[in-house]
Amino acid sequence: MAENKQLGKQSIKFAHPPFIRGAASVVGTKEADGPYGKYFDEIEQDPMAGEDSWEEAEGKFQEKAAELAIQKAGCTTEDMRYIVAGDLLGQLMASSFGLIKLERPLFGVYGACSTMGESLAIASMIAEGGFADNVLALTSSHFASAEKQFRFPLGYANQRNKSATWTVTGSGAVVVSAASGIPAGYKSPDKVPEEKNKVHIVGITTGKIVDYGIKDNMNMGACMAPAAADAIVQHFIDFGHSPGQYDKIITGDLGLVGKDILIDIIRAKGYDISENYMDCGIEIYGEEQNVQSGGSGCGCSAVMLTGYILKMLESREWKRVLFVPTGALLSQVSFNEGNSVPGIAHAVLLERR
Repeated sequence: MAENKQLGKQSIKFAHPPFIRGAASVVGTKEADGPYGKYFDEIEQDPMAGEDSWEEAEGKFQEKAAELAIQKAGCTTEDMRYIVAGDLLGQLMASSFGLIKLERPLFGVYGACSTMGESLAIASMIAEGGFADNVLALTSSHFASAEKQFRFPLGYANQRNKSATWTVTGSGAVVVSAASGIPAGYKSPDKVPEEKNKVHIVGITTGKIVDYGIKDNMNMGACMAPAAADAIVQHFIDFGHSPGQYDKIITGDLGLVGKDILIDIIRAKGYDISENYMDCGIEIYGEEQNVQSGGSGCGCSAVMLTGYILKMLESREWKRVLFVPTGALLSQVSFNEGNSVPGIAHAVLLERR
């Protein structure tokens, strides 16, 4: 009988945790000017990336991040059994057009700004389940393509609300590989298994759609915070963990407004994460960069993961991180029809081994 890897109501704990073989981040100049600029792999000076449209530019960011992650993993494109990717654009335009040249089987996914968590989770299940040796997981966002689709044309030059966030221009990609297992009694340093000293994906907690009835599309933090709280608390319950057992609990892009809401909701449920909590959207830009509540977009958590978080784990500065990208599930149609903005979040448990 196959080993049961299901844990609690919404989680999976892997019997043989897959590992991250390589990762890459490609960002724009605004992101490079922020406090984490030195951690990103490549800075694209041209926001159009040499293309004719913002959407094509975002696809180019994905293509560059994918190729660089594969290269850093010591692999070839042909080594990738599958790609799991998505973005914010209609019909996943950035992924669909940006990854054509790779010519690999693709699972297109959409979780709004939580897409990096969803991609990582699906890639991990594929690899650990024995369906692939290597899976490429990635996502992206672009300030201009997001503004064009969801808000106002750039030429409109509208005033932004204090609760609004700034969509990150960037793409993050990881190569997730199946673990071969470390031999019992391992001692010889010249026979180090390839997953030794790597960051492993130990488990995942898949989030639910949570809707508090908020209709303000300029306050994404408030829309997403309840879903993030739900996923994080359920993760604690399913794994039997407390907040203090993590070096960091990291959400995707709740921003300054969503951060306070998240901490309050979780505290009301009996947990306090305030001591070891951080949000990628708050961190990626400096206070002087005029981004209102912080950064957002699929690329926000993706480039912070591949540029900074994994480096902190690899250096053993951190040993266990709960990575929780967050997403607001709206479209042009749903917003124009007066619907509320539900949220979703996916938790990925990362450990340095």
